Amino acid sequence: MTRAAGRLLVVLVALLAALATAGPAAAHVGGGAAGSDFDARVLAVTPEVPGLAVRVLQFGDEVELVNETGSEVLVPGYDDDPYLRIGPDGVWRNANSPATYINLDRYAQVDLPEHARRGAEPDWVRVSTEPSYVWHDHRTHWMSAEVLPPAVAADPGRAHTVFAWTVPLVHDGMDVAVTGELTWTPPPSRWLVWPVYAVPVLLAVAAGLVARGPRPLGALLLVGAAAALWHAAATPEPPVSVSSHAGAVVSALLPALTAVLVAALGFRASRRGRGAMTGLFAVVLGWLLLVQGLPDVDVLWTANVASAGPHALARLAVSLLLALGAGLVVGGIAAVRRFRETAARPGGPVPVG
Repeated sequence: MTRAAGRLLVVLVALLAALATAGPAAAHVGGGAAGSDFDARVLAVTPEVPGLAVRVLQFGDEVELVNETGSEVLVPGYDDDPYLRIGPDGVWRNANSPATYINLDRYAQVDLPEHARRGAEPDWVRVSTEPSYVWHDHRTHWMSAEVLPPAVAADPGRAHTVFAWTVPLVHDGMDVAVTGELTWTPPPSRWLVWPVYAVPVLLAVAAGLVARGPRPLGALLLVGAAAALWHAAATPEPPVSVSSHAGAVVSALLPALTAVLVAALGFRASRRGRGAMTGLFAVVLGWLLLVQGLPDVDVLWTANVASAGPHALARLAVSLLLALGAGLVVGGIAAVRRFRETAARPGGPVPVG
């Protein structure tokens, strides 16, 4: 290995360590859960108010409201108590509303403070200076962690509408109803998909362990880089209060572009017959792919996927990140050992990378 190549590998390993320590929330495109069998959507805002936009996030776990009307929107709590005020001067939350505390836990398993009770005088606390807010709302998701809805439990082989829901609003003194539905879709059969996930692992291991040269391993590096790029490009639109969609995609592209650089260098080394060097790049790329894919592993066994692209492509990308990533780590280690030992023998046909 040349001195320049060794220095480059050190830099790449440092980048890998930084990405690994960023944690799943930073690595996952969009943040939060990547997949679920449940899903919720807004069907209508009645009456329609120009400048008022409402959508559900995280498969029904959160509601986002963007108010660009110039007038305030009041969001009642579960007992019609004042909970949120969202308007031109920002977002105000009532510290005496039971909803303020109930919404802190997905299943409402909280102890309410003494002052949080129905009918209490509102205590408004400013929580944002923007006219938009995201909150957890129990009206839009299934409230049991371990028990499926009765209709789903009776017939889990087909899709179901679990229930219709309504989130009431008051805009400039006028009642507004946000209506929607929560659905459940059967997950893909594991007996059909898991054998498919095993193929990239076996291909990468075989490329490093038994292939006559490093070119098959180099080709698989490009496949992994393509999966990383698609995974980043399909970043779902984040909440407006967090960041722009373009900013989220740019943030997700950092590890993907690092993977592309590693794959390009490894492919170049494979074309030059440098087996040990190709193996080293395969190990680095394998870890990069795993760092990007592991936070989204739940898309492999859930029906709905958090992605801006087709669900099938999102699953394919994550399966390649995970399966090919694991295979490249193992296959890369095997290639380093095998091609280095071959080159060390007198007359060895494969040069050291």
